Amino acid sequence: MKQRIEELFPQVVAWRRTFHQYPEVSFHEKETSKRVAAHLESLGLEVRTGVGGGGVTGFLRGHHEGPTIALRADMDALPIQDEKNCSYRSRIPGVMHACGHDGHMAMLMGAASILTTMKAQLYGNILFIFQHAEETLPGGAKSMIEAGVLEGVDAIYGIHLWSPLPTGYLSFRAGPMLASSDVFRVNIIGKGGHGGLPHMTTDAIAVASHAIVNIQSIISRQIDPVRSAVISIGSIHGGEASNVISDSCEWKGTVRAFAPDIREFLLRRIKEVVHDTCHMYGASYEIEIRKGYPPLITNPLETARLRKVGEGIVGIEKVEEMDPLMGGEDFAYYLNEIPGTFCFVGAGNEMRGITAPHHHPRFDVDEDAMKVGLELLVKGAIQYLYEGSFEKNKPTLLTAFM
Repeated sequence: MKQRIEELFPQVVAWRRTFHQYPEVSFHEKETSKRVAAHLESLGLEVRTGVGGGGVTGFLRGHHEGPTIALRADMDALPIQDEKNCSYRSRIPGVMHACGHDGHMAMLMGAASILTTMKAQLYGNILFIFQHAEETLPGGAKSMIEAGVLEGVDAIYGIHLWSPLPTGYLSFRAGPMLASSDVFRVNIIGKGGHGGLPHMTTDAIAVASHAIVNIQSIISRQIDPVRSAVISIGSIHGGEASNVISDSCEWKGTVRAFAPDIREFLLRRIKEVVHDTCHMYGASYEIEIRKGYPPLITNPLETARLRKVGEGIVGIEKVEEMDPLMGGEDFAYYLNEIPGTFCFVGAGNEMRGITAPHHHPRFDVDEDAMKVGLELLVKGAIQYLYEGSFEKNKPTLLTAFM
């Protein structure tokens, strides 16, 4: 298996660099999806395009009956100017792959190439999912699921190149792994006037300030301290002059939680606190809450299964237990439907200067990390089909490929 990966790896790097040079933002992955579909078609897979609006899938039908495992990669880039100085720097002004999705596609295309050569030995099927719009709400996973992408699929695996983790390491977590990611906008409406005559006004900025402090107390005094949650206000705008009391103040924030019940409680309480605070000071308000991705909760059995495969690839000492992370991922939608898991693949390398965080203008990945990710995808799929398909009295045909 490692020899096959070594032989294919230069092509995987070339795919990744092409994607990096020609990135496309969420819901506009037209040329990207064409490149992916052309490769899947060249392998003789059953290919669908435009799934859920912009997704691409390739279906590998094994020669023997068995379960179906899905492997997923995301395709979209971010509206960030690439500031790297390298030969594969983005050629599209203001757009770059700043989160590793270019590598995700390249690894999954490589996995499809290798697994296709093994279809005569496969007891079951493999669905390769190339998903559009992971970075932008409402995300591509939801619409692909609504289009039936998971019909007949028994489990799903996803991996993510992760620059904070060194190359050669893997990070897993069973259960709550990534948080929900909801956003809200509030506009406090008061009565403006002269800064020296506050008693004749309803100060929207003062009301907003009280509401923001009151909202923060939801976390500090109404949530069990061992059940993590976050409310962050990222933007506030009100007024123009120092001696004029503004008649409105708009602010925006995000809400993060790992548990669905905590998530719903926070969203409800934000509305109640804004309403009650405005009522207290005689102001009115507008509030808009936009629900984002749900918490990403991995299946313990599938996490243990893929983790064991990972330990065989990099060694047990390089497989870590990941702490819960307040970031969001729409892979969560798949895990709400079927069992599966998600893994972070180390892609940082201080010796090579690859240290920039995700969503940074100088973000890059150590391309050697893709060897680990590619092997994990291939062996993870094989292991799932092997364990799901074989009874003790059947010949273990797949062991030769492990």
